Amino acid sequence: MIKEYRSYLFEDREISWLKFNERVLQEAENPDTPLMERLKFLAIFSSNLDEFFRVRVAQIRKIQRVNGRKPISEYQSSPDDILSEIQRMVVILQDRFTDIYERDILLRLADKKIFLINETNLDEEKHGLIKNYFTTTVIPHLFPVVIDDLKNVPHLRDRSIYLAVRMSNSDHKSEPKHALIEIPTGILSRFFVLPKTDENTYIIILEDIIRANLKRIFSIFDFDHYESYIIKLTRDAEFVIDADEAEYSISFMDKIQKSLKQRSKGSPTRFVYDERMPKHMLELLAKKLELKHVNLIPGGRYHNFKDFMDFPKVGNQEDYFNAMPAQPVLELDKAKSLFDVISKKDVLLHHPYQSFDYLIRFLRDAAIDPHVNTIRITLYRVAKHSNVVNALINAVKNGKKVIVLMELQARFDEESNIYWTTKLQEAGALVYFGKQGQKVHCKVCLITRKENGVTEKYVHLSTGNYNGVTSKIYSDFALFSKDKRLTQDVEQLCDMLFLNLKKGPYKHLLVASDYMKKQFLDLIDREIQNKKNGRTAFIIGKMNSLVDIEIIKKLYDASRAGVEIKLIIRGICCLVPGVNGLSENIQVISIIDRFLEHARVYIFGNGGDTKIYLASADWMTRNLQTRIETAFPVYDEQARKIILDIINIQLSDNCKSRLIGIENTNQYVSKAGNKSIRTQYDTYQYFQN
Repeated sequence: MIKEYRSYLFEDREISWLKFNERVLQEAENPDTPLMERLKFLAIFSSNLDEFFRVRVAQIRKIQRVNGRKPISEYQSSPDDILSEIQRMVVILQDRFTDIYERDILLRLADKKIFLINETNLDEEKHGLIKNYFTTTVIPHLFPVVIDDLKNVPHLRDRSIYLAVRMSNSDHKSEPKHALIEIPTGILSRFFVLPKTDENTYIIILEDIIRANLKRIFSIFDFDHYESYIIKLTRDAEFVIDADEAEYSISFMDKIQKSLKQRSKGSPTRFVYDERMPKHMLELLAKKLELKHVNLIPGGRYHNFKDFMDFPKVGNQEDYFNAMPAQPVLELDKAKSLFDVISKKDVLLHHPYQSFDYLIRFLRDAAIDPHVNTIRITLYRVAKHSNVVNALINAVKNGKKVIVLMELQARFDEESNIYWTTKLQEAGALVYFGKQGQKVHCKVCLITRKENGVTEKYVHLSTGNYNGVTSKIYSDFALFSKDKRLTQDVEQLCDMLFLNLKKGPYKHLLVASDYMKKQFLDLIDREIQNKKNGRTAFIIGKMNSLVDIEIIKKLYDASRAGVEIKLIIRGICCLVPGVNGLSENIQVISIIDRFLEHARVYIFGNGGDTKIYLASADWMTRNLQTRIETAFPVYDEQARKIILDIINIQLSDNCKSRLIGIENTNQYVSKAGNKSIRTQYDTYQYFQN
């Protein structure tokens, strides 16, 4: 009953996520993708899968210990069924991954005279070069552990890879021994480019350098035969902070730091191994590492492909994406101060097509402007080298009052956020932290300025993080405004965040967790009513994920009422489009290309008076009900036109757009006519023009 009900109404979120990661793999598979970029898509696929097992599979396993074979909910199968399907799909994707790398990309690299060699095909000269590099650079960082007689094998770290070694003698006179060696990728480059001696480029991977020197590492033993296989253990990355510990204080930061240390000791969720490893060796490792109830995933010779993001810069220009430098915004470039422009009109930016540095200039102008009093800002994911934070510190030095809400529980960015918290506090900024169980995910910056004796407010609102690194590869919208309809609501939001004052109601912003979900449901209901009354009715949504059951049900109601719904969803989509009598009026596409589609845009026909919201929130239950989020209306006509133009380009994409449907086979949208429309390239050209 559960499976039948779910199969046509709601897609399982974990399975839908794996389908998304398959779309990433398609980019690595696509021969039209430049060769070195294909390697990067393999790296992204691998990194995504790591996080999936560290977070989502870990969560399902926790539920499994409680639910067992019971369905998780009315709309989800049992943990056993979900984990079984994950295992099946991941093995298929891993095989496909290996084929792309070994049977396609390596051959194409060879055609370009780029060769990834290993310990089995070294001539005397190369062996000498690698032996010297091993002696001078590698061996000081190797600490092998012989595991045969150990009752407790030392802890294997998450995110690390290990060489599992079997040592034996050809005459079988002595018992084999087994050892583990952690590959020091955090210290040394994964790739060693050999000095050029001819027109060819030779690259060897770090673990193969170690393989070539196993006899030297284990010279204390008298073995003449060595087998070695790369293994990797993925662990549960979640940690829990007790509610009574989650205070707006330094003690909360201490708790986060202590919990981070525990993350590397989380329960195993996945064991990836070289499929060529003999069964008896796999069984020995499984026993020694106590791999009970862990997904065992056979793979190729190499793991931790995320390191291929840093593959050596070799090949020709044609092997990489063409450069797409950010397009200038002339009215901002010509202005003496950004406040002069924003005081006259709203300014919409679309990163990375237009530079994130305009925000840095906004903060820099504020830091030295004698009329600016206060800067208030929320920070979620902060770059390792953050010009945003440096600009805020500079503002403190210039006598401005700087108030920051730093979300310490931004998963996998906690350490960077803690580091910058300390720097801000040392400089004299006031730093607040998010509340336990309610992450602050909204992206707002509010600046107060005295103008002609009156306090005026300027706001920057964004769909993406205040992170100068990710802004170069994440596609997001940002809005500068002095519109009182926005600034008054943002000030009220800041009072709630920083002073813990009364929450809402807000006249223009949609704010989670208190109001946003109901407001979105009401907006969809309004489209249903408009359709019944013969007025203009449609819904267009662009987001990362669509998971919330109530929102999905309401979209089904709208589809049955005849409302045309077009959705652009990069990642998880639990809604099933194209079902007769349920969702035949819903079209869903997913766009995967060189930039990560990260903007959230919600557009409603509204009887002809179109409403447009940009948001920090996806339509996921966690965003709508347990986080503090904002969706902000766009009132400026020029900004509205730009958004509608960009969305129309995306809906017309016939190069990088996949159809999400009942079968969900990630089929590319077919080209109608001769014109190719590729969202990100056409968007870039749009801003050029």
